[in-house]
Amino acid sequence: MRKVLVTGAAGFIGFNLSKRLIEKGDHVVGLDNLNDYYDINLKLSRLKQLEGKDKFRLVKMGLEEKDAMVTLFAEEKFDVVVNLAAQAGVRYSLINPQAYIDSNIVGFTNILEGCRHNDVKHLVYASSSSVYGSNTKMPFSVHHNVDHPVSLYAASKKANELMAHTYSHLYRLPTTGLRFFTVYGPWGRPDMALFLFTKAILEDKPIDVFNYGKMQRDFTYIDDIIEGVSRVMDNTPEPSSEWNGDSPDPGTSNAPYKIYNIGNNNPVELMQFIEAIESALGKKAEKNLLPLQPGDVPATYADVDDLMRDVGFKPSTPIAEGIENFVKWYREYYQK
Repeated sequence: MRKVLVTGAAGFIGFNLSKRLIEKGDHVVGLDNLNDYYDINLKLSRLKQLEGKDKFRLVKMGLEEKDAMVTLFAEEKFDVVVNLAAQAGVRYSLINPQAYIDSNIVGFTNILEGCRHNDVKHLVYASSSSVYGSNTKMPFSVHHNVDHPVSLYAASKKANELMAHTYSHLYRLPTTGLRFFTVYGPWGRPDMALFLFTKAILEDKPIDVFNYGKMQRDFTYIDDIIEGVSRVMDNTPEPSSEWNGDSPDPGTSNAPYKIYNIGNNNPVELMQFIEAIESALGKKAEKNLLPLQPGDVPATYADVDDLMRDVGFKPSTPIAEGIENFVKWYREYYQK
């Protein structure tokens, strides 16, 4: 039985991963600071499904609390760490940049140090499709250069990848970064488009449609994300004998370090996404067509060849099915 630290355990992905790991027989220590970036009651409702299980324990703590993090790692001696805690959101990074430095940079340093000093066998951490920034070559590949982020959130995630590589190189700490592509589904985040659109349409309010609806996103269903993370956890990276410093491959290394995209490999235009929500709700949306927002990218599209090759999995849930599942959950949870 492994002991796994899942940070961000009250969050959308962290909660679902914790459930999966408990079902597999792992002992899970869930860490979360339960901040109010979005509705705390939704986080508490997620945790209610985990609390009371004999293989789960919640620790209320922020990643940036250095002394407390040192103590936690020293006492628990985790086998695997999955870092999903972060200050999320592209647009919020324009308003409160310090929150991203505290959680995503300082906090991630504490994670790396905890792993380094306590013989953690594998660190898996959340990166983001936002690291592709100004890139326009599609589909986005982990073997492409990603040196042009367009938001501080994206820059902080790129920094995490660089920091992880340093620890993999210096201390031979196996690390795997996962670039998630627009995760959606039941129990999702209230600041994401699916949640915002569903709520507004049901309340007869207009929805804000950025880039005049021409945005494309590689929407990825939560169950596919969890399957991918679970498989990657069991696939500890090895140094690549083919890596060459004369032509360095950003996606691999001569250290025990890997990066994967986890996306549906099928970009969907925002208007098609909205039509699927309207169909699931049986109700039309009133749309405010607006320009592209600062920090946003026009399109995302994941190349998942490496994920398929190494762990034998590719996300595949159709957008209509995923949205129907979300709408069903939303109506039940909010009694709409």
